[in-house]
Amino acid sequence: MAAERKRALSNDDITVDIHVTLGTATLRVHQLLKLGRGAVVELDRDINDYVDIYANDVLIGHGEVVVTDRETIGISVTDTVSGSQA
Repeated sequence: MAAERKRALSNDDITVDIHVTLGTATLRVHQLLKLGRGAVVELDRDINDYVDIYANDVLIGHGEVVVTDRETIGISVTDTVSGSQA
């Protein structure tokens, strides 16, 4: 019976897909096909606006884009969203 005992999950066993939305844009297919190297797509947000942070496609908070000590892009979480607000 001991072999049949289910192993309890720890937080280390659970993965969460995190993505950040800087903004959105709507393009027609012909506009999308014209995009090439160096093209700029204007988003619906201002440079100083927050970004949206999602965990498994659920909005969990907002943040600001930062450059890390290793010169990579990161997100500084500025606030979190409760389940009832998402």
